[in-house]
Amino acid sequence: MSLRYRDVLKDIAPYVPGKPISDVQRELGLSEVIKLASNENPFGFSSKVEKALKDAFSELPLYPDGNSTVLREKLAEKHGLNPEQFVFGAGSNEIITLIAQIFLEPGDESIFADPSFVWYDTAVRVSGAKPVVIPLKEYTHDLEAMKNAITDKTRIIWVCNPNNPTGTIVTKQQLEEFIDSVPGNIVIVLDEAYYEYARGGDYPETVPLLEKYPNLIILRTFSKAYGLASLRVGYGMASAEMVSYLNRIRPPFNVNTLAQVAAVAALDDQDFVNNTVTETKKGLEFLYGAFDRLNLHYVRSYANFVWVETKLSSQELFKKLLTRGVIIRPFMGNWVRITVGTPEHNRLLVHAMEEVL
Repeated sequence: MSLRYRDVLKDIAPYVPGKPISDVQRELGLSEVIKLASNENPFGFSSKVEKALKDAFSELPLYPDGNSTVLREKLAEKHGLNPEQFVFGAGSNEIITLIAQIFLEPGDESIFADPSFVWYDTAVRVSGAKPVVIPLKEYTHDLEAMKNAITDKTRIIWVCNPNNPTGTIVTKQQLEEFIDSVPGNIVIVLDEAYYEYARGGDYPETVPLLEKYPNLIILRTFSKAYGLASLRVGYGMASAEMVSYLNRIRPPFNVNTLAQVAAVAALDDQDFVNNTVTETKKGLEFLYGAFDRLNLHYVRSYANFVWVETKLSSQELFKKLLTRGVIIRPFMGNWVRITVGTPEHNRLLVHAMEEVL
């Protein structure tokens, strides 16, 4: 007797995370390895987080606060929203899964860009719905094509802003015109994982839009600029009604105590976040200069990574850099995504790329 798995799983590949440093050290016998593959914060995390975590160890025998009360109230004050407008997940990718589960049924359609964050595709397919994939235009969302793809079966549209992996943005005017053109019965998910790096200028401030558009949900995370990737804490902001439905299927205690404590402490140290963003922008400019010297095609980024094309296949470049102790993220064709590191990491990357290319 054989087990029967859902047919939809045949078309879903497992998510492949960036290769861990320990694996490379063990496989290649290297002592020094830098990881520029997963858009983590190379500057660590706030010292306030470290102290808060030490004080919270005594709570380990107890279940977490399933409501994330302190973090909820802290974020509500920060964003000027009601506490009931927040939903929390073990990373924003868990909330993506929850959104798909409460809105999508077999036969429904969901629109997103390509390339963009791969988890949209997985969440949509597992829900039994049909992904409607719209190629990027000039490395960013083709909002006009996405609007034209809407049918009476469309239930969710995902907009990753800044987009992962290209680092490009949809501007305030572009986004608001797009939202106005989308029927109000279609959910629009604004995935702003890299918000802290992009804010300012033409980048949209979307929280005020929640009052006007009840079909919006905004996703943010503590994994990037706040440096808490291993603790897995993301959050969504939406109408209280939408959050109430998400909470009906959200796993209990999904954000652990240490993650909640760390996130609260991280919010109290915006100087750390601002310094991270400043140093990241310096790192981007350093990499742009190096890529210009190497005659490489790249896309200017609003995030903490850069999208680069070389003459080698992405897998070949990935393997050659790996032997030199540098981990990057290969994508399709000759395109790779490279996280901005510390000044020393960036210099080591450029030296390795000069040797390889």
